Amino acid sequence: MTPAKPLLAVLVGLGICWPQTVDALPPPEEVPEEVLRTEIILEARSPLTGEPLTATEYAQLQEALRENTDPLLSSQVREAIFLLQIRRVLKPVVPILP
Repeated sequence: MTPAKPLLAVLVGLGICWPQTVDALPPPEEVPEEVLRTEIILEARSPLTGEPLTATEYAQLQEALRENTDPLLSSQVREAIFLLQIRRVLKPVVPILP
């Protein structure tokens, strides 16, 4: 064996084992996900208009939406939905329904 082959093997072995930079880690300035999950979000958006709201305004809006018992649909629309539900139940039994 020539002396170049063992030297080449050592150099290849060092090249494989030599510490290299790791690109799989996030950049150091990025906030970890664990920290983001524990943050308390103080600003919100209105589900109705999409406008920014403070935490207090958002809580008040949610409470008002829970208390609002006024029907959002007119009586004609509610009646049409009811008739469609009846039709869906009867259609398998009475196949002549359109």
